[in-house]
Parts: sequence; structure tokens; C-alpha cells
Amino acid sequence: MKRILIALASVIILIGGVFLFINQRSASKSTTTSGNKELNVVTTNSILEDMVKNVGKDRVHVYSMVKRGTDPHEYEPRPEDIAQTTNADAIFYNGLNLETGGNGWFKKLVKTANKQFGKQVFAASKGVKPLHLTTNKNEVDPHAWLDLANGIKYVKTITKVLKEKDPKNADYFQKNADAYIAKLSKLNQDAKSKFLDIPAKQRVLVTSEGAFKYFSKAYHVKPVYIWEINTESQGTPEQMRRVLAAISKYDVKHLFVESSVSPKSMDKVSSETGIKIYSKIFTDSLAKEGTPGDTYYSMMKWNLDKIHDGLAK
Repeated sequence: MKRILIALASVIILIGGVFLFINQRSASKSTTTSGNKELNVVTTNSILEDMVKNVGKDRVHVYSMVKRGTDPHEYEPRPEDIAQTTNADAIFYNGLNLETGGNGWFKKLVKTANKQFGKQVFAASKGVKPLHLTTNKNEVDPHAWLDLANGIKYVKTITKVLKEKDPKNADYFQKNADAYIAKLSKLNQDAKSKFLDIPAKQRVLVTSEGAFKYFSKAYHVKPVYIWEINTESQGTPEQMRRVLAAISKYDVKHLFVESSVSPKSMDKVSSETGIKIYSKIFTDSLAKEGTPGDTYYSMMKWNLDKIHDGLAK
């Protein structure tokens, strides 16, 4: 019996040591090289994740719920999402009826994680002037980040929150934000006149989802699309007839398909019109890490370059 008790005590000590090691490892991972504790930040999508990383760098730990290549409009949170949100110091969501529309998955998640809007949960789009859907004037279009001027507003909101949550690193966050905003501002300024060398009748952007209203208004192109916003009803006969009629009015050189939607409907449009799909472009998600479009800056530059070239040829 004595040997059994000694053996049992040894096992308990061993298990305790393992847990202590894990906790120490976890603590070391949540500490920066400067000795400061990282802020735990959760974002609803990869675009916001990248913005937070550009401002917070090594002083934040960022977890994105909706993974790259996934549509955020209708999303079902996983247990890991709930755990990360529960432990987060700050949660950033797009707003403008993106995560809180449809099945309302984000509001349910916030309630489950016992967080509060305005205290730990913040809309990155605060201060953005919203555009509305054409099919429902009471519903806003959430894709504001596709105008770089709005993306800069997102970054400023994120910076303000990070500085409030971690005042000791406020100067560090602001310095990173200033450099990042300057980079985005230069790209935006160049984009303002980028499309003006293309005839107006040819300056028509045909996509699957009508996500490019903000982009089109900022950069002088006309948006044409199969459906207005991602839902379960996509590529219906009526939608197909409408987009084909719209295309017939303009000198459309190429079509485009978004990286986060099925190309099936746009393939049908291409087959019906004889107009080729020029390139994939990015809307609701960044590209996989290590590939073109894997940051907000490179995603926007890719879109601007590919759309311009596709409309011009």
C-alpha cells in the first residue's frame, strides 16, 4: 500500500509539473520581447486581423474567427471562437450589418462570451459613411473597406482602441499606425486617377456579388453584378437575366470572380456572353498567407491593378 501511495504521489507531482510547464509556456508566449504582456485581440475576419497586426505588431496576439477564403456573411462560430472571444481584451468586427445581419451569429457569440459592445467589442467601421443596397434602401452595404479611405478609418479606430487598452504602448501603436496609414494613403491617392485613362462606357466592373459600390464610387468605375449581397439565393434565373441585360448596355471587356465565392455563376455569364473571366479579385477575405493578396495592402493593390488591366484590354 505504501508503494502504491508513493507511486500515486509521484504521478500527481508529474502531472502538476506538466501543467506548470504548459502554463509557463503559455505565459512566455503572451509576453513580448520588451517584457510587456500582449493584448489578446479577436477579429471577425482576416482583413481586420491584418490591420490589427500592422498596428500592434509584437505587442498583440490576434485571432481571426472567419478563416481566409471563407464567406463572413453567414458563419457558424466554433468552440475555439467562443473560447478566444471569452479571453479577449478587445474584439473588432466590421459592422455595417456584416456580422450582425443574416443569422445574427456575432451578437449571439458576444452574449455567450459575456462581452459588451463599446467595452470590449468595437466596430472597426465607426465613422464610415455607409452606402445602401439598391434592392433594400434600409439595409447598408458592409463592404466599406474596399475604399482605401474607409480602410484608413478602420485603422484609426483600431489604433484608438489599442491605445486605450494598453496605454503603456500607446506611442508604439501610434508610430506603427502612422507608417501604415501613410502607405495606404499613397496607394489610395494613386488609385484616384488610375481608371480615368479608360473610356467611361468601358469602365464597367462585372462581379458575382455587388460588393464594389464603395470601390466604384471612389475610383470612378460602374459596378454590375449577378446578386447584390451573398445569401443562400445566388445565381437565380432572374439575377442572370438582369446581369446579362446590364452587360449588353456597355463595352465590357472582361469579367471578374471573387476569391470567396463559387465561380459557377460567373462561368455561366461568360458562356452566355462570350466574355472571358480576366482574374480573381478579393472582397470578403484575404488570400492564403504567402500568396498575392495576403495582406490588406496587397489585396487592394491586386484588385486595383487587375481590375484596371481587365477593363483596359
